[in-house]
Amino acid sequence: MQPASRSALPLFFVVCLALLFAGTPAHAQEYPSRPIQVIVPFAGGSASDVVTRILLDRAAKTIGQPFVIDNRPGAGGNIGTLAGARATPDGYTLIATGTGPAAANKTLYRDLGYDPEKDFAPVSPIAIFPIVVTASTKLPVNTLAELISYAKAHPGLNYGSVGIGSSQHLSGAYFEQLEGLSLTHVPYRNIAQYTTDLIAGVVPLGFQWLPNVLAALNSGGAKALAVASKNRMAALPNVATTAELGMPNYEVSGWFVMLAPHGTPQTIVDKLNHELTAALRDKSVQEKFAEQGAQGVAMSPQELAAFISSEIAKWAKVITTAGIPQIQ
Repeated sequence: MQPASRSALPLFFVVCLALLFAGTPAHAQEYPSRPIQVIVPFAGGSASDVVTRILLDRAAKTIGQPFVIDNRPGAGGNIGTLAGARATPDGYTLIATGTGPAAANKTLYRDLGYDPEKDFAPVSPIAIFPIVVTASTKLPVNTLAELISYAKAHPGLNYGSVGIGSSQHLSGAYFEQLEGLSLTHVPYRNIAQYTTDLIAGVVPLGFQWLPNVLAALNSGGAKALAVASKNRMAALPNVATTAELGMPNYEVSGWFVMLAPHGTPQTIVDKLNHELTAALRDKSVQEKFAEQGAQGVAMSPQELAAFISSEIAKWAKVITTAGIPQIQ
């Protein structure tokens, strides 16, 4: 057999390269080539919806395609999150979900229809809302220590939340457990009604996200006693953290994360994480988040997976210890 001629060698290599790249998934080269749907399992205008839109508006500028929000509220966020779990894992349907459907609801509900740890590919955090320990000005306390002493002397002190199993409810239950208190949870469907009762002193306590109590704080009807995070909030720079006030273990927040259906190619997950991380570090995004009482935290997909697992375990213990009955 005659050796290949020199003129034939370049053609041979071209064919090899063509075969090599033919085996490379198209999505790795061209994603995204069309708009990306993002299911938000909460109502439009809610805190989760607002921060998700802030982040995705910025990320769309660099990823080259718009993110289209699809609000699907219901069942504590489970309905929309389940729809996301069943979506095609091609990177064109994502789920912007939160503490409840991605962590606490695994214990709180008998059957979610999905497993937060097995049915999703973690992509990136979106935002966290540190819990603000808030008291009505009608309550005779001015510090976190005074609140704890008062609550011990007055068992059954009322605190409000946006519903059973919400991060505000569970944050109150966790506070009880850490300090050996006996509080009474009062769930609301309408946060405006809670604000009225907080100011009036009917339900004088709250473990709330800042947007839920900002009107009460600004009106002088309530006071922020502590922020349950490592660092002080930009929106409440004069309010100490729970760690500063002797409660380092009481670090709690409501959080929102971006997930993709299980089976989404890792190349797509990594690209999305890169784009969202860049957006989280954008100064304008950080400023807009601060206005909402939110904070941005960057994590790799692997770090986010570990965080979600730790939160599932944490809230399972709180729910079980509190004896909160399962839903459904």
